[in-house]
Amino acid sequence: MLTQKRLLSLARSHSRTALVRATLSSAAAICAAAPSSVLAAGPGGPGGQDGESSSSWGLGVGVVSTQKAYKDFDRETKALPMIQYENRWVRVFGPGLTVKLPRWQVAPGHQVDFGLVAKWDGSGYEAGDAPILSGMAERKGGLWAGAKASWKSDIAELGAEWTADASGHSKGQRLALTLERSWRLGNHVMLTPRLGAQWVDKKYVDYYYGVRANEVTATRAAYQGKSTVNAEVGLRGMYLFNPKNAVFVDVGVTSLGSGIKDSPLVDGSTENRVFVGYLYRF
Repeated sequence: MLTQKRLLSLARSHSRTALVRATLSSAAAICAAAPSSVLAAGPGGPGGQDGESSSSWGLGVGVVSTQKAYKDFDRETKALPMIQYENRWVRVFGPGLTVKLPRWQVAPGHQVDFGLVAKWDGSGYEAGDAPILSGMAERKGGLWAGAKASWKSDIAELGAEWTADASGHSKGQRLALTLERSWRLGNHVMLTPRLGAQWVDKKYVDYYYGVRANEVTATRAAYQGKSTVNAEVGLRGMYLFNPKNAVFVDVGVTSLGSGIKDSPLVDGSTENRVFVGYLYRF
């Protein structure tokens, strides 16, 4: 009886942990995509021209569906709340925080924004998440912190962001570059295609995709991670009902670098994510 109760308790604990990790991981991904247009939709929309001189906040809800590249890893679809706050000095969206630094006005229509960033990344897994992970030690998510810069012009927006694992689980580093441009279609619709590349160091890859000596099995060879570059293409769409209400959709596909694809834990070359959300600005 005690053994049965213990097993049920462990199962419930695992389910709760998996749900929290999936939600945080999805929210962190959303921070990197949806907010840039939702919070800076321009005149007449959320985040309009007053965003720099006054504070604003909003609440919303979203549904995100993510497919990871681990073997036999089920697609995750979760609903999650969204909380947004922004003033002259800080921007908060979900599990992400940006501290704004002084802006460099290069020329009319050209400016570079700088910031310090901190975000919670729920990446990782437990041994029960997929058959290929059975017997593997838990890989934890954590707090990532760093800096970013964004060059904005009338043509496009080019961003760079460096972060390191402040929690110390992977001890890894990441460097991401993104290029995007927004088009307005009338007064209500905005479309923003993007291209991106992210370099991850060998410590990051080794932690999340490596196989340690004591984790080797007949069907799972040892693997030591190496640094690699992932490429992403995505499209974000937003519909403004009025200055306070907006819905948005974000679709992204990531092509994984060889350092990740070569892992025996992985059987796919891409990952994808679809997010649909609603935000109300007060």
